[in-house]
Amino acid sequence: MQSSSPAGGRRRGTARLAAATVAVTVSSATLLVASPVAAVTDVSPGPVTWQVHDAAPPGLDTGSLRTVSGTSVQGFGNLFADVDTDPAPLFDEQMVRGFGMTFDGDDTFVPTRSVPLGEVLITRELHVDDDGTWVRFVDSFTNPTSASVEVDTSFGGALGYGSGSQLGTVATTSSGDAVIDTTDTWTVVSTPSAQVRPVALVVGEPGTPGALTGTGNQERNPFRTPLATSGHEANFYGYLATVDLEPGETRSLVRFVAVGEPGDVASAAASAAALAADPDLSELDPALACTVANFTPATLGLDAARCAEAGEPSLPEAPELPTATSRSAYDVSTATIAQMRADLRAGRVTSQEITRAYLDRIAVYDSGPYAFHAFITVAEDAMKQAKAADKARKKGSTAELLGIPIAVKDIYDTADMPTTGGTRALEGWQPETDAHQVALLREAGAVIIGKTNTSEFANSGGYSESGYEQTWNALYPSKTSFGSSGGSAVAVATGMAAAGMGSQTGVSLYAPATGNSLTTFRGTDGMASVHGVMPLTWGQDYAGPIARTVTDLAYLLNATTGTDPKDPLTAQADRYRPTDWTDALDPSALAGARIGYLPTSFVSSYADDGTGEAVRARFADLEAAGATMVEMTPPPSGGASPGGSRNEEGWARYIGLHPDFPYPDGDALLASPLVLPYNQRTLRDTPRMTEEQVDAWLAYRNQYKARIAAWMDAADVDAVVYPGFLSDVYNNDSANNQLTADRGTGVLTSAVGLPTVVVPVGTNPHGYSMSMQLMGRAWDDAAVLGMGYALEQQADGQLLTSFAPPLAYDPTRPPHSFRQGRPEHSFETGRPAHAPGSGPATGRLPESQYSD
Repeated sequence: MQSSSPAGGRRRGTARLAAATVAVTVSSATLLVASPVAAVTDVSPGPVTWQVHDAAPPGLDTGSLRTVSGTSVQGFGNLFADVDTDPAPLFDEQMVRGFGMTFDGDDTFVPTRSVPLGEVLITRELHVDDDGTWVRFVDSFTNPTSASVEVDTSFGGALGYGSGSQLGTVATTSSGDAVIDTTDTWTVVSTPSAQVRPVALVVGEPGTPGALTGTGNQERNPFRTPLATSGHEANFYGYLATVDLEPGETRSLVRFVAVGEPGDVASAAASAAALAADPDLSELDPALACTVANFTPATLGLDAARCAEAGEPSLPEAPELPTATSRSAYDVSTATIAQMRADLRAGRVTSQEITRAYLDRIAVYDSGPYAFHAFITVAEDAMKQAKAADKARKKGSTAELLGIPIAVKDIYDTADMPTTGGTRALEGWQPETDAHQVALLREAGAVIIGKTNTSEFANSGGYSESGYEQTWNALYPSKTSFGSSGGSAVAVATGMAAAGMGSQTGVSLYAPATGNSLTTFRGTDGMASVHGVMPLTWGQDYAGPIARTVTDLAYLLNATTGTDPKDPLTAQADRYRPTDWTDALDPSALAGARIGYLPTSFVSSYADDGTGEAVRARFADLEAAGATMVEMTPPPSGGASPGGSRNEEGWARYIGLHPDFPYPDGDALLASPLVLPYNQRTLRDTPRMTEEQVDAWLAYRNQYKARIAAWMDAADVDAVVYPGFLSDVYNNDSANNQLTADRGTGVLTSAVGLPTVVVPVGTNPHGYSMSMQLMGRAWDDAAVLGMGYALEQQADGQLLTSFAPPLAYDPTRPPHSFRQGRPEHSFETGRPAHAPGSGPATGRLPESQYSD
């Protein structure tokens, strides 16, 4: 694209554009920019810091604002698009991303590629003003076809949450009222707090081809859901506009986001009015300015002669779009481990065909503008592993997971792949040995297909945003995957792996499983080894599986649970672990069971979308399976937690396993400049826990388990049920964990260390996935799994994604190249019209990886 030289100084408004007489063409191949190392990019030319989701780590690359300091912005400025073609593009009506937005080191973010949505190409440019009180967005739409196309757009996001002090309401508009309508040029949203800066949005002039056409709910498909006028959902502003594109035409929409002084609506309104009257297009390519559709040429200071002289804008190219196919005829898109085991044993398929199918799906769905970003690394030897499994089967092996491709979270040690913990500070570091559970998976015959994305150091339950990428939800591709095991969950839910191994310190198994409509199991403390798994908090971390079904969980638990001499916390596991976890899978396991519940666990502290009530309505499934529901009193607390840094203790134990670890301790690792800035710590010297502190922590956990068992005994219940979420699932570009989903159910699983199975139970009133968590007493693991199985059979509540359809079979397709263990690119094309197998396109793996 083109940009104006800043050498002539900076003046406001149309004068800047008039001064830009020399346009410099910059292509995606020649763009010279600063290379940021920070997560997202902060721009602070004045009193406000604008945090932009560009292509810098974690690479969300939406061009939206993660936060704006001192405001209620929580993911704002994102763009949704709806292209009027038949068939509709696969990612129609979703958040646009993948622009390759790159910061110039000063004040502007430019795209390095166009994003294809169907046949339409979309780019985004963002500019921060000198004084830092406003940001300009330019969204451009190009129609390279020979037919006219209509594109509906929605610009917006979250300007608050809840319905109390954090609620963002319309304070005023250009028409002088507090109601947004199509006569408005600008709006101002504020919260009740006098310390919070109001946020203004300039949307364009009424009556222009790109004018405001209405409002929608930016969290719930703004094209189909109106903006609420009260309650929690009134925070989610979507400003609608339509762009009509003739063949070969580019049209653009310019919006300004401005902030006022703290608590001062008038200052924000004044800024918005000034920008609306004299839109500042400084440093914008004059040719691109001439494509603006939501302001008149007169307002922009443009005329036909100047635009003819400027010519056509130079925009970056979109990636090539190869055909979406697979060299394997076997459809793994929704296959379960149970199905694959049966087909492998019957000789209907080989492990190589299964693995090839998964690798092709990774190549299609895990890179490019609309990638899910489930994997950090793909195993280079995956096909060799599969070939070895097929040979072992021919020799009579009946290993539990023989030839089944499993993905593992990138905090599990793997001797054949790097283990990064999701941080650039450990990029390329490779342990010499496998984590205990990885070794057990290999013994069971599994193909370890790759390492999945995680929030850096498994820190976040709300997102999976590593130093490499951020994972997107499989069911709702504009939403968060949740964390920190989001990569594993999304790999399973999109059919890129048969199952995934994750971990949970707080919510990091159940949140991604719930958000992607999968099952998971968190066992009693010590049921499975964490030896060789990077820590978050020693003594509370649990490493376990995520799968499509409870049956698949049982196969994985057979392979991965039990006593490990290298992990003293597992000393009792063999005593309580069943010989075969599948023996617990009884559809009548809930018959006669008493299931406790706490009414308050089904009430959100801020959301009002009916999720908690919808989960309670699914008590009918428990009752239909033979259970009796028992209302309980609140549980006892565990008392004061003992002292000591369990974070540092975990790192000390982990680093002690690896003589070549690149940092002396956890403090040094977390202080690395390569860590995402919001996770980075100043260098400290945190002492390890003493033996007395270790013993005190273990005693604390044990007595807490006993207290909860006594609480359950007093109510005479076999398990306690909790909801997975208490709200809708929210967009992926907020910094606020509350705007991922309300997970404040009070479930005791991680706080106490108790066995819990998570089972999908359908959708909430807005169509988002729900689950139930069944929690039992310590070491009742097999019984809890059995109750989950019985619930699963009754509820039949799993959702399947429509955004990763089966791939068409084509044994002749050319090889796809990988770069550093990841697919080089993938692509978004049309939604399949009818038959499976016509989904988005991609290339494929190197031919050597397919050799038999």
